[in-house]
Amino acid sequence: MTTATAAPRPNSHRPDSPPPHKHRPDKPETTKPRRNPQTLLSDPYPTLARMRQSAPVSVLHSDGGLRLWIIPRYADVRAALSDHRLAQDVRRAQALADSRVEGVNLGAEITHMLSSDPPDHTRLRRVVQAAFSRKRVQAMRPMVERITLELLDELDPAAARHTTRTTTATVDLIRDFAFPLPILVVCELLGLPPQDRNLYRKWSTAIVTQEGDHTAFQQAVHEMGSYVLAIADQRIRRNDRPADLLTDLLAARERGELTDDEIVGMVALLLIGGHETTVNLLGTSCLALLRNPDQTAWLRADLTRMPMAVEEFLRYDSPICMATTRFTTQPVDIGGVVIPQDEFVLLSLGAANRDPARFQDPDRLILNRQDTGHLAFGGGIHRCLGALLGKLETEIALTALLARFPGITLACQEHDLRWRNTMMLRGLETLPLTLNR
Repeated sequence: MTTATAAPRPNSHRPDSPPPHKHRPDKPETTKPRRNPQTLLSDPYPTLARMRQSAPVSVLHSDGGLRLWIIPRYADVRAALSDHRLAQDVRRAQALADSRVEGVNLGAEITHMLSSDPPDHTRLRRVVQAAFSRKRVQAMRPMVERITLELLDELDPAAARHTTRTTTATVDLIRDFAFPLPILVVCELLGLPPQDRNLYRKWSTAIVTQEGDHTAFQQAVHEMGSYVLAIADQRIRRNDRPADLLTDLLAARERGELTDDEIVGMVALLLIGGHETTVNLLGTSCLALLRNPDQTAWLRADLTRMPMAVEEFLRYDSPICMATTRFTTQPVDIGGVVIPQDEFVLLSLGAANRDPARFQDPDRLILNRQDTGHLAFGGGIHRCLGALLGKLETEIALTALLARFPGITLACQEHDLRWRNTMMLRGLETLPLTLNR
């Protein structure tokens, strides 16, 4: 489950730019970016590798001029994820940003556990954490399998006509499968109307890919807040208490544990985070299989290997490339480089998961990889609450997709693929596929 707010957008940096100059070990590397946004979005890993090799910390500036300290190495990122000196309280972060530059929006309009520190974080997480326990997630398996098969039947002309005849269909995997699956699951979990799923996607895109003009972001936050509170008020008037997470949140409000703003923030986090990670992971996993036919053959030979494969998909192309923005509450030493107090820090999960100091042949997809331990879901008190559900959805979806369609090919040139316009998330806008049954 990813964050419901976007990090400041770092200036784009060309993957084919010259290697950086030799740095002093006690100084951060200052990157002078060259703009080539689409190249960076389609393949950020050469840039991340240079940052990782050049220094333990790199300094970039966002488009709005905010200084960002980026940590790219696995050991440093893992330690930083649990470092209490790196705070995430978005209201304090916004005040700090406002004191430095104008026009940088860190999403302080939304209050949720990912943008909070203890004790608020502890209180907010306690309200919902039981719903994502291993036992509760496993109990969702039949529901996820049902939704998966229904969506695949819509993609499969032969299944629709109840025939086993060989057929071919061209689909957009993101639009037709990867997006509706997790959004329908989270709708059942929260008790939200599934027919409004395109509205949820619109809000999500506006919030997580915000750019210099914050109008769309603010409109999405306002619309989502009004929508959630209207549903809540309707339930209260009707004394309607179905067994879902929204009912749990309203009960917590009655006990004085949540405010209206916190209910909206929690729904936003669960709704957006509950589908964004899986949408992106399904798309990049399918593309990785298309690029690596030997790994596809190994997986198709025994689809019970899928749980192991999902862990490698998470490492190889992490759906969250940059963790939520943090700021230092006191000086922090990262590999001999001291980040001063009141500085903004980004932890590069994508760079950490490709670190050769931790993973052998990190740029290769190896589905039976033994050196596990990726950081795709973060760590510490902010580790992704929905990690188990995201993995379950991906395992079921990819298993069913490969079992249903023995032939899957890309239905466009790979260089025509478009990627999400954000450096925080790693995902495809579309993935045209030809499915052969």
